Amino acid sequence: MQETGPLAGSMDKQFEKLFAMMAEMKAGQEEMRVAQAGLEQKMEAGQEEMRVAQAGLEQKMEAGQERMEKGQEEMKGLIDEVKGEVQRKIDEVEEKVQMKIEDVKSEIKGKFEEVEHKVQGKIEEVEHKVEGKIGDIERRLSELEDRPFSFSASPQFVHPRPTVKPLPFDGLTSWAVLRLSLTL
Repeated sequence: MQETGPLAGSMDKQFEKLFAMMAEMKAGQEEMRVAQAGLEQKMEAGQEEMRVAQAGLEQKMEAGQERMEKGQEEMKGLIDEVKGEVQRKIDEVEEKVQMKIEDVKSEIKGKFEEVEHKVQGKIEEVEHKVEGKIGDIERRLSELEDRPFSFSASPQFVHPRPTVKPLPFDGLTSWAVLRLSLTL
């Protein structure tokens, strides 16, 4: 039989105790049978011998009864001990499972925060680039506006400027982009 740990070893010892107590109980029962047979033979021999044998039998029966009661108490104690050991193992496993769950939760939270930090960094990087481009465009526009026209525009080449509708603010667009769209 394969051993599964300290629980199996202690249970084997407890079963050995149980079997020893059962053998002792059987031996006591056998003693009672022998005594009873002797009693029947002594009844024929005389009333006085019968009383003596009956008293001896009663003592043995009381001793056997006491041993049985003691054995039952020991069995109850062993059963309670096994129940306690099983409950302790269950509690231990539950505690380990709870610790693993907490570790996984912590690891997931850490990964989530790491990804969130990286995404925020990328967003800030893109915002910085866009604001730089907008600054360049604003600078070029101001340079173009400051230059005097050195040619006369022919009506055939002049096209009307397209109208630009301002974009609604969606909460993700930077204020610089929204402001630029409103000034055009």
